[in-house]
Amino acid sequence: MTSASTITQPAIAVPKHKLLESPTSRAIQIYDWTITVSTNPISNSHALDTLHDALGIPLPEMTFGANFLTFEHAPSKWKYEFTTLDALRGVKNGEMGPGDGGVKVGYADAWLQSRTNADSSLPMPKTVPTKPYDWTYTTTYAGHSGVWTPPEDDTDTGSEAGSRPVTPIQVNDEPPRPWSWEPADADDPAHTIPLAELTRPDPILFYAEVPLFEDELHDNGSSNVLVRIRVMPTCIFLLARFTLRVDNVLFRMHDTRIYHSFASKPPLVVREISGWEAPYDRVKGALPRRDDLTSLTDPNFIAKVLTGMPRHASQETGANTGWHGLGTKVEVAALG
Repeated sequence: MTSASTITQPAIAVPKHKLLESPTSRAIQIYDWTITVSTNPISNSHALDTLHDALGIPLPEMTFGANFLTFEHAPSKWKYEFTTLDALRGVKNGEMGPGDGGVKVGYADAWLQSRTNADSSLPMPKTVPTKPYDWTYTTTYAGHSGVWTPPEDDTDTGSEAGSRPVTPIQVNDEPPRPWSWEPADADDPAHTIPLAELTRPDPILFYAEVPLFEDELHDNGSSNVLVRIRVMPTCIFLLARFTLRVDNVLFRMHDTRIYHSFASKPPLVVREISGWEAPYDRVKGALPRRDDLTSLTDPNFIAKVLTGMPRHASQETGANTGWHGLGTKVEVAALG
């Protein structure tokens, strides 16, 4: 008799799906979903001029203006996306006020002036007056709803996985169904993101990292937004993370997590939005070696420290900036 300990557990069945690729984008079609990502080099001067005209602030040193990620659910015509332009729209343009989480360093005002006058190493048009903005590029951008468009026929540009042909995504002629983000029910397991499922060693059918922008804050630290997505046999999971380090002042992080289980009926999307903040020395004190500061440039280390702090310390008090992005809220969108 074979002992229970030697019985091999059956592998999770891989659903039929289709991978698509073009010179500028990659996508996966699975069940009723199409997920598309585009990763490109840093924007050229013409694209930067266009972005600047739209935003009215000096742009980060590394701006990936053409990068994006989209979710599309054909039956409901639900579309949700992440773009560089909209991430930067979340940066405060103007004087910092209560709730904006303004950060000051010893020479921030002089540096701001250098970024916005004609003598700057990153010059702007002489007709643009010097004006304040959030030099840390803090954003609480959590993605936005997009306008659904019918998918193109990519039959000849993709590869199919599985033993049978992928069933084409069905598109109806009905208008997009109304939907909205509603507060999650804390007592409903379907309204949570199941960490146990996400930490299982399931096959990853599709994975992408999409940088939106990064800036070294004139050697005062670092500010960046990175969107990561993975599609597994049972679900979709996305993490969009803004990470800020201002040397000798503070650390700040804003996460958007989006989860969808293919088994949910009607289709349900869970969105968890969280913000954390702590004084620089509080995070520095968690270093495994006090003489090695390398980990302070690692977003994963920063995230581990901030999320490991008591909630009142990192999501209420923070670094005493009054930033409105602190805290956590969980919402759901029913697409049925």
